[in-house]
Amino acid sequence: MTSTSTPPGLARFNDLEERAALAALHEACASTEWVRRLLAARPYATADALYAASDAAMAELGTADLEEAMAGHPPIGRPKPRDPASAREQRGMAGASEDLKAEMLELNLAYQEKFGHVFLICASGRTGEQMRDAVKERIGNAPEREREIVRTELGKINRIRLARLVEEDA
Repeated sequence: MTSTSTPPGLARFNDLEERAALAALHEACASTEWVRRLLAARPYATADALYAASDAAMAELGTADLEEAMAGHPPIGRPKPRDPASAREQRGMAGASEDLKAEMLELNLAYQEKFGHVFLICASGRTGEQMRDAVKERIGNAPEREREIVRTELGKINRIRLARLVEEDA
């Protein structure tokens, strides 16, 4: 394969019928506006071009669009049932002690009470303790600051999910 050819997974994504591409993107991010923007920019020459489009779309999402994106994420420690991506991303909580899980539940509820949405963090590769420490640190943020952190975390999650979508060979 030459560096100028489109990777097979990305070529497959570019060739998807619009409805299938919409469904695949919606699994990566629940924001209808983000999905619309990424669909409109197809085909992508490189995975980096797709990631850049994702970052640009995320940067431009309004409050309602961010809320829609956040609504697609379960609380940390409670991955969506029968959702392998959710379980994989939250793997760091899977082996956590019952005490840590209970503490995380309390922290999630306190965070949601303050900010009106789930605590959102790119959980991939993080331990349960790291996620707990992050929510403890971030719960003191001003709402405006927290919204921008959430935007950044959503962008990281979207990149990971897009990579999984387009970097597979089969």
